[in-house]
Amino acid sequence: MNMRVSFPSSGMLAESKAARVSLSSANGRLSLRARGDLSPLNNTLGLVLPNRIGARVSSGAVEVVHLGPDEWTIHCPVDDVAGLVAACANIYAAHPHSLVDISGREVTVVIEGPQANELLTLGCARDIDTIPVGEARRTNFDGVTVVLRRDAVDRFRMDIWNSFAPHLGHLLETGCKELAAEIV
Repeated sequence: MNMRVSFPSSGMLAESKAARVSLSSANGRLSLRARGDLSPLNNTLGLVLPNRIGARVSSGAVEVVHLGPDEWTIHCPVDDVAGLVAACANIYAAHPHSLVDISGREVTVVIEGPQANELLTLGCARDIDTIPVGEARRTNFDGVTVVLRRDAVDRFRMDIWNSFAPHLGHLLETGCKELAAEIV
């Protein structure tokens, strides 16, 4: 199978009885760093930034993941990036923060199916079952730092830096085949 992960087009990368791995369509990503009273940012973004690492919140098409004590990633439609950046720039004087467009840095791979958890154990030492549905974790997958978001018991999204996407895509494809071979 020709891996097309490094290209911005979405589509199926691997599919078996065990799991499906697909590349999501492009979306906007913003890295937000802020401290102190977050009310101005909450009002500007139209949601309350989560205050617990791993927590996710969403409002409409905007989703925010809390990754560190003062760090969040904002996922949004590509067309919304400029508006969010401009809106946050308007409050910078009152509430200094860092907001950087990182849309081109990563791709999102969707891993789903009856053995999605088991497929993820191929490269992730973390106990996948301890990640609650609706939360996210920054973790390592085969030595690569990724953000793993759990959408359902059997559905995950993994944000991967573009440069590592072909390697991890191939690893997930191989894992899909191996798990399918085990199914009787």
